[in-house]
Amino acid sequence: MQDPNEDTEWNDILRRKGILPPKEKPEEEEDDEQLLQSQSIVKTYESMTLEELDENEDEFNDEDELAMEMYRQKRLAEWKANQIKNAFGELTEISGQDYVKEVNKAGAGIWVVLHLYKPGIPLCTLINQHLANLANKFPQTKFLKSIATTCIPNYPDRNLPTIFIYCEGEMKAQFIGPLVFGGMNLKCDELEWRLSETGAVKTDLEENPRKQIQDQLMTSIRCSAPNRRDGDEDSDED
Repeated sequence: MQDPNEDTEWNDILRRKGILPPKEKPEEEEDDEQLLQSQSIVKTYESMTLEELDENEDEFNDEDELAMEMYRQKRLAEWKANQIKNAFGELTEISGQDYVKEVNKAGAGIWVVLHLYKPGIPLCTLINQHLANLANKFPQTKFLKSIATTCIPNYPDRNLPTIFIYCEGEMKAQFIGPLVFGGMNLKCDELEWRLSETGAVKTDLEENPRKQIQDQLMTSIRCSAPNRRDGDEDSDED
């Protein structure tokens, strides 16, 4: 008797006519197909958002339920971590009533940069501009500003600008008065470096930008200074 699973041209004709049943697949081929289907399902739900996973949950069989749940938890954890990492991103105005909530109780591991300022002081305005840029660059750090007297009554203008650095309710550093900031020549990357030294931000700057200016200034002074030997010769001539 002829084997109906034998791979012959005659058997192929009989299968097309419906006389012979479809050819049985070897177990290895079935396993390979199941693996490909499983991988296809994995790729399908790995490309989905959390909302899409919920909407299409009924389309997956019971065997995929555990894998889907594990993947859902993984995506949820990534989403939460991303939300925490990018929780802020802008310079926010607060009042004295917000101080405890926004500064002292900011949360575990949250660094807070608070600028006390007064409208009309040019250096305060400049620092607010720099902090707005830095808030966008470092969204994991909370950047705040507040009119000084709303947080600390009778706070003297001579102490402005003032920056307080907090982490978990504890003050880590403070910068008080215009001399600390170097006046209106303060650059944004210089302020970034100062904040990075406190731990409030993680800068990608490799060295203090102010140091480059100081090095250039010293080089300029050395170049313009009279040569000592020339001076000695002038003394001898006298």
